[in-house]
Parts: sequence; C-alpha cells; structure tokens
Amino acid sequence: MRRAVIAFTAFLGGLVFLLAAPAYAGPADCQGLKGTLKLQGQPVNGAKIAVTTESGQPVKEVTSNAQGAWDVQVDKPGKYKVTLDVSTLPKNAEVRGGNNVRTPTVYEGNCSTVLFALTPKGAPGQPQQQGTGGESSFLDEAAQLTFEGLNLGLIIALAALGLSLIYGTTGLTNFAHGELVTLGAVLAYAFNVGMGLHLIPSAVIAVAVAGILGYLQDRLFWGQLRRRGTGTIAMMIISIGVALVLRYVFLIFFGPQNEAYAQYTAQPGIDIGPITAAPKNFVAMGLELAVLIIVGIALLRTRTGKAARAVADNPALAASSGINVDRVIRIIWTVGGAIAAMAGIMLGLSQNLRYTMGQDVLLLIFAGVTLGGLGTAFGALVGSLVVGLFIQVSTLWVPPELKSVGALAVLIIVLLVRPQGILGRRERIG
Repeated sequence: MRRAVIAFTAFLGGLVFLLAAPAYAGPADCQGLKGTLKLQGQPVNGAKIAVTTESGQPVKEVTSNAQGAWDVQVDKPGKYKVTLDVSTLPKNAEVRGGNNVRTPTVYEGNCSTVLFALTPKGAPGQPQQQGTGGESSFLDEAAQLTFEGLNLGLIIALAALGLSLIYGTTGLTNFAHGELVTLGAVLAYAFNVGMGLHLIPSAVIAVAVAGILGYLQDRLFWGQLRRRGTGTIAMMIISIGVALVLRYVFLIFFGPQNEAYAQYTAQPGIDIGPITAAPKNFVAMGLELAVLIIVGIALLRTRTGKAARAVADNPALAASSGINVDRVIRIIWTVGGAIAAMAGIMLGLSQNLRYTMGQDVLLLIFAGVTLGGLGTAFGALVGSLVVGLFIQVSTLWVPPELKSVGALAVLIIVLLVRPQGILGRRERIG
C-alpha cells in the first residue's frame, strides 16, 4: 500500500508540473454580476446588457464578447436590475418566455450569475403569430436539435468508450474518469494559451500526454492495488477520492473561471438546410466518428484488440492462454486516457473550459455506458448517441434545465425492460 501511495503522490507531482503553465489568472476578488449568452450552443457576440440599481440608478452598460461572456463589477452588495437589450440580439434570437429583465442579488465578495435563455424565434414554447409558419419552424428546430444531439452524443461516446473498456478489462467503475476528460481540455489549454502553441498541435500533444498519464496511473497506482488483491468496490471508492483530489488540483492551477481556447472560439455559423452550425462542429464530429470507428476496428481485427476482449471475457483463462493480462490492461488505460482527453478537448471547443467540466458530464457518460451495456465498446457508442439525442431533442417539449433528467428517465425505463443494456449480454447471478 505504501508503494501505491508513493506512486500516486509522484503521479500528482507530475500532473502539477504539467498544469503549472495555465495557473489561475483571474481576478483575486469578484463582486458583481456576470453571464454568458448562447444561442443553440454558439456564443452571442455584441449583445448589450444594462445594469442599474434597484432604484433605477445606472451602474454600467456592457457588451458580450466573442465568447458570449459579460461581467459588471459593483462597489456595494445589494439587489440590482439587469436588462438585456433584445434589439442587439441576432435577428433569429429571442429570450425564452419574453422576459429580458432579471433582478439578482449581489453578496459581498461574490459574483452572481445572471441567466438569459436564448431560443430561435418561433421555437416551441414561444408565442406564434398568424402566418409565421409555426409547423415549419418546429421541424427546423427539431432538425437543429437532432444535429446538436448527435454532436453531444459523439463527445459522450468518446469518453464512455474509455470508461467501458477499463470496466470490461478490470471490473473498475472509475468515478475519476470525468477528471480524465477535464485533464485533456486543461492540458490543451496549457499548451495553447499558456505556451502559445496553435490549438491543433496543442490538442495532439495533450492527447499524447494524457495517454502516457493513463499508462502511469495503472502502472504506478491501480496495478499496485490489483496486485494487493484490493476488491473492485474498494477500488471504486478509492476512485471517488482520486476524482476529488484531481478536481481540486485543477481548481488550484486552472482557477474557478471559465476560459476558452485561443483559436476556433467564435466562428460564424454556416447553413446546411435547416441546420446552422460552426465549421468546427462538423470537423469535430468527423474526427470523433473516425476515432470511434478506428478503435472499434482495432478491437475486432488486431491482436491486441482480440486479447483485450479475451481479458474482458475471462482474465484467468486469458492468462492461462499466454496473454499478458497486465500489459493488455495498461494498453487499455493508455487508450482510455487518450480518448477521454480528446473528448475533453472537443467538449472545450463546444463550450467554455471549466475545472468541473468532466464532473458535469460524468453522469451522462455513465448513462451512456449503462444504457449500451457495461463493458461493451459498441454498446457505449450506441448508448451515448441515444443519451445525446434524447437530451437535446427533449427540449422541444421540456425546459432546457430538465433535459438531463429526461435522459436519466429513459435510462431507467430501458434498464427495467432490458437490464443488461442495449448490446449487453445476459449473465447469471448466483
């Protein structure tokens, strides 16, 4: 156990060294109001926000930046009035519910987040005027949300694939996998913003480094626990502690603020039929799909892939057949860490970076893995696509704040009907 603790400490030391470049550069104190304006996942630039006191005295008027973000610092805590100038929004955008005024309270030494939910004009839940083509608008919105659901589903699938492979070969339900997603995004930010490299080479280096760190995790820590005969439940609980430690390491060196990459953050959208998306979304989806296909083919056709499937089926039998089980598991940890990092980078491209971004999607990753079938790579892909699609398309009928709840409801219903998941196999218990 002492060797495992020393190894984990060394791993953390190396991680701290890598993360030293993007050290927290935000303001030491924050007392005011802030927010981010987005329309269908894309930042809204140039929207005007006016802040006044509760009695109507002007405080400041600001404009959202290229990332859709804005903030106003105030001298005194208290209640304020925030008004979004709807005339400065894109022509196809409006505030959900029509209310463009918020009255938040600022507490001493804290920043309050002000939310304005933007939606395309004519979206479901918005009042329709006669002759505006409500049915056509509904179909356009459904097509747009389906595209966004596929985009989100592919990102979840990348992360879920690594988690599923690790579970299949080791039996470990790794609650620190979300932090591997954050690690990829933060490492890419370190090389991109901290060291001045372009995002593309930064992403390649970050994926490679995350793969090496994944290998070292198993070599120096998880492998040591396995050799000591630590049970899977105990290792699962340990993974929760590892997740907490890594999360606060990210908080110390990255900071609590939202950040963005230096490139590809604010691209103008292009129209393809009823779908509007930035070019980076199409490129990212192509890369995600290519990686998923390559990993799937490798599992089916390569010698290492066949060995991994043998270890997942029966580790003892695989070892007796001459397969080096530890070597296979370390390869899986390397691949899992690398593709989780890639998922984090893609997630960082579609939204701002935050030290909790992996934690925020961890539940969706588990939902995708469980829905598709624990331990099955292709099940993780199918389950993640179902989760991503349902989350986005469900906002046609439910408020966006509840979309994840609906996805989990679908997960529960499917597992009641088919407990092994969509592509999982029935197993005898007892």
